[in-house]
Amino acid sequence: MENNRIINSFKFEWNNTLIELLPDRAIFIPKTKELLISDIHLGKGEFFQLNGIPLTNNHDEYNFNRIYKLINKIKPKKIIIIGDLFHSRYSISNNLKSKVLNIEKYFKIQLLLIEGNHDKGCNINSLSSLKVMRSINLIYSHEPIINKEKNILNICGHYHPKVLLKNSLDKLSFKCFAMDKKNNILYLPAFGDLTGGYFCKKDFKKWAIISDESLVEL
Repeated sequence: MENNRIINSFKFEWNNTLIELLPDRAIFIPKTKELLISDIHLGKGEFFQLNGIPLTNNHDEYNFNRIYKLINKIKPKKIIIIGDLFHSRYSISNNLKSKVLNIEKYFKIQLLLIEGNHDKGCNINSLSSLKVMRSINLIYSHEPIINKEKNILNICGHYHPKVLLKNSLDKLSFKCFAMDKKNNILYLPAFGDLTGGYFCKKDFKKWAIISDESLVEL
């Protein structure tokens, strides 16, 4: 970790499309002004409570505040949730639905949901949702798409990627962005705090999120 470069964000081009990785666990596409986030898992605290596990509801409030902060900082035209906006249809309250829909109303931006496996049955009629979305030379999906055109980059979530950083004294795991260069797939970290994760394959390019303001390029 001591030899890796700490950065405030990471920008790269994919076939002339600029992509910016943000330590806020989000991706910004300047050309279309799309802000991409994935795996928020709203209502997860309530879901655990329903199953007898005493967790607080503070995580949802914290995640909403982080979304508001991102919108004010980036000024996107669209927010695209790359799946798992909600954790379960059994833990969605009317208040939670209203807070999601109010993002569009208050900030005057478009909110789109790419449906994830946890979103099934969590229908909110006035929220636009898709299975897959194409934007320029990018394709957004919750789970990775292997069979696609070679010049297309698939941006997805689902796996909650993380990476292990270590030095001579200690080792810690961090959420990360991960690029599968072989299959042209870029994985988003889980935006939600109340989420686990899976360690990336060794051959993936990785950017570890070490704080709300810093990435480490590996």
